[in-house]
Amino acid sequence: MGETETELMLKGYGLTTAEMIYRMPDYRNVLNTFVWQDYDLAPDHPRLFGFIEFWQDAIEGPLHSVRFTHRRMISPGEWQNVTGTFTYH
Repeated sequence: MGETETELMLKGYGLTTAEMIYRMPDYRNVLNTFVWQDYDLAPDHPRLFGFIEFWQDAIEGPLHSVRFTHRRMISPGEWQNVTGTFTYH
């Protein structure tokens, strides 16, 4: 059984979201989108690039472009010391 999302985040994984724009197999002038999400390690992104390789090998619709973002979900919290308040009328 695989690791839980919390275990992955504690090991440094973050949520990677990729938008893949690809050409329809029968209509090459028509573009379509596919959104993929998984927990992955930055900066190498082995799961994302593994999925892209799978796409190129097994799926007929050729990729036009891939846009992705990565966000670590567990990170040090931001703390700010507030010593007073300011009221504006």
